[in-house]
Amino acid sequence: MFKITVYNVREVETPLFEKINKDNYDLTLVAERLTLDNVDRAEGANAVMITAFDDCDAEVVERLASAGVKYIYTRVVGVNNINVKAARNLGIQVANVPNYSPRAVAELSLTLGLTLFRNVSKSTVNTHDGDFRLLPTYYANEIHSATVGIIGAGKIGMTEAKLYRGLGAKVVAYKRNPTPDNDVVSFVDLDTLLRTSDIVSLHIPYIPGQTGKLIGDPEIAKMKDQAILVNTARGQVVDNQAVADAVRNSHLGGYGTDVILDEDAIIGKQFDSLDDLPNPLNLELMKNYPNVLVTPHMGFFTEPAVEDTIRISFENVANTLTKGAPLYPVSE
Repeated sequence: MFKITVYNVREVETPLFEKINKDNYDLTLVAERLTLDNVDRAEGANAVMITAFDDCDAEVVERLASAGVKYIYTRVVGVNNINVKAARNLGIQVANVPNYSPRAVAELSLTLGLTLFRNVSKSTVNTHDGDFRLLPTYYANEIHSATVGIIGAGKIGMTEAKLYRGLGAKVVAYKRNPTPDNDVVSFVDLDTLLRTSDIVSLHIPYIPGQTGKLIGDPEIAKMKDQAILVNTARGQVVDNQAVADAVRNSHLGGYGTDVILDEDAIIGKQFDSLDDLPNPLNLELMKNYPNVLVTPHMGFFTEPAVEDTIRISFENVANTLTKGAPLYPVSE
């Protein structure tokens, strides 16, 4: 029987693994993230199944190989936490989940954008403190009169664009290789998008040397006063210092993000105080609450999306056993 050790299994995911495991693989479900300290839980397994927050550096990969593991199946798109070269050199095949329910992240992006656009976070902070005055800072536009700019018009970006279009907004998009033949967005250059959008939403991958700090001081300076910036892509694609400064000086009306810097040291942990955050830039951003909203990388955390990640991971396993290779293999 094919044995899989599954790491970082959340409580709500356990019944899904049991339901979707139609081929009755021998599963060992581990609640903790994969680290050097618990890699021995994979002893005797044919494969491990991990997430973006599991540690698969060269040393861990070597230990997995020593334990007999031949496959690393990640339940997400990104593989930057896996030393793919080390895995290949040790004869371990890596596979990923290239896509899952695009509505999961798109709906969170929409929620963050609208919450800031309508000044909901500002007002609820005050009402919870007993202040029910109708303050001038709550004065807002209506979304059907606004322009939304989508940077990165892939599946998730286009799904968010459709949601905004359904609310009556004008939607423009920037993509390096646009597909102009569509009835959802108008493709424009990046400068035009930044100058004209009331809400700018990011859906681009982090590629070192290419998309790092794509939105920094020069780009923010081009944006409208009081525009909203939303980032559900990666923390590194914005200049976090520039964003913190722009929110603090009220050029940006708000920043909503599901991704921050140094997530491995933060996501999944509970700190005694916000001041204990290990990265001072994250702290500087979050001190701007309620004009900065940060969620704990929960964009994927919906039942349809989680089911997709598990189902496709099992499809990778099935293809491995029937055809000798995963359905979605990853090379360097």
